[in-house]
Amino acid sequence: MARKTVRRPRPPKPPLMQRLRGDFLTGLVVVLPVFLTIYVVWGLVAIVDARVIPLIPRQYNPENVFGRNIFGLGLVVFVVFTTMIGAATKGYIGGRIIRAGERLVDRTPIVRRIYNALKQIAETVFSQSNVSFQQACLVEYPRRGCWRVAFVAGPARGEVAARVAPVELLSVFVPNTPNLTAGFLAFVPRNEALMLDMSIEDAAKLVVSGGMVAPGEPRPEPPARTPARA
Repeated sequence: MARKTVRRPRPPKPPLMQRLRGDFLTGLVVVLPVFLTIYVVWGLVAIVDARVIPLIPRQYNPENVFGRNIFGLGLVVFVVFTTMIGAATKGYIGGRIIRAGERLVDRTPIVRRIYNALKQIAETVFSQSNVSFQQACLVEYPRRGCWRVAFVAGPARGEVAARVAPVELLSVFVPNTPNLTAGFLAFVPRNEALMLDMSIEDAAKLVVSGGMVAPGEPRPEPPARTPARA
């Protein structure tokens, strides 16, 4: 005798307002990053245009040539000018001029501090070297049993490594949430750093999201359905 399959009743649909609220939040997650990205880029281009275009000679100014301003022209001029300065600096004459200017700045008390600080920041942010974090790890901070995500920059070198020898230290950067660029440097014994298998990008997502995005977390499997008996 064939068994009869009993159909389970479908779960009731959520109320209309609840569905609309869910749809709105889902759309907001998609639209908001795109909108903010366009807004920030547009604002930066406008700021550069406002500072650079007035420096263009009057006979070449787009308002006098075309009768209207060209959005983004200031950014193009800035990029071309900066590239030319960078190429000239690599040459013998350009390098001597830059070094002479830096020596002059070093003799100015207040300007020297400002220039050196800004130069150090620019070299750190725009450096073309291949130095990067090697791996993500966990370190115990601010107390035992409390773990934080950190990025391994490499083994400690120089005086720091010599002072604590033979203990092998790792140089790690401990970022803050949600701003990855803010944090602090720490030197941790290698045997006290718990290495993670996740990539640097996944670890960064974990920190930025405040733990809400957990890369590599397995999805819960739906419960197995048991055949209904007649």
